Amino acid sequence: MNDIKLEKLKTLGPQAAKLTGALYERDKPVFTYADVVEITGLKPKAARNFVAALVGRGVVSRLKPGLFTLVPFELGFEREYMGNPYVVARELAADKDYYISHASAMDIHQMVTQPQLKVYTTVAQPIRPRFVMGTEFFFVRCKPVNFFGVSDQWVTKSEKVKVSDPERTVIDSLKQPEYCGGFSEVAKGFWMRRDLMDTGRLVDFALRLNVGAVIRRLGFLLEVFQVDASREIAALRQRLTPSYVLLDPMLPREGKYNAKWRLRLNIDPEEMLALVRT
Repeated sequence: MNDIKLEKLKTLGPQAAKLTGALYERDKPVFTYADVVEITGLKPKAARNFVAALVGRGVVSRLKPGLFTLVPFELGFEREYMGNPYVVARELAADKDYYISHASAMDIHQMVTQPQLKVYTTVAQPIRPRFVMGTEFFFVRCKPVNFFGVSDQWVTKSEKVKVSDPERTVIDSLKQPEYCGGFSEVAKGFWMRRDLMDTGRLVDFALRLNVGAVIRRLGFLLEVFQVDASREIAALRQRLTPSYVLLDPMLPREGKYNAKWRLRLNIDPEEMLALVRT
């Protein structure tokens, strides 16, 4: 334990030092009242009062009722500290099935160039949006049968979260472009990581999800970017239905109709190419 940690522990008092020391030893900076009771041996009411005092002193920070995070030793006694937002999202999902998705997964996979102001998490059961210290945590509902293409990723030196892999991230973002800044942002993210994308996996996920808009947008994206995947593109075309959808649902209902992919192109393909190559 470094000198800063030792110095701060000396100022906490024995009970607080015991709690913070144990949480750090367990690599568990985010904790609940149950953890406090288990580590300190306090009764539930006493544990709540104890944690309230620690929040008041800036030793820990409150994320939501009953959920707290340690303030890192190097920050001193900081009263407003959230920690890693993706770890917080995991804890807000509690024991429910979840994975970090859409723009947030794009951020983790280095598929964005702008800082993200909202954290997106896909969950199997509904959870209301929540603001934590100015950051909005938004939860997207997904059927349990569609929880695939997800893996554990390190987001800090000691914390992992479940994240959609790059291919699943593209598929989710094509389904709901509004959760990542629009179709152009999806296209840019795909372009940035195109050399690492498994086209067969992309198409398999699109067909498995079986959402017409995703199939149309993915086929169009692969063709515009001239991805060498004739067999996969043919498989997508076999699933097309006669109806048309917008290329980008966030933009006005205008533009030419593309009969091949049953899309209304409210983004010009040439503009899209110019955008990703700048």
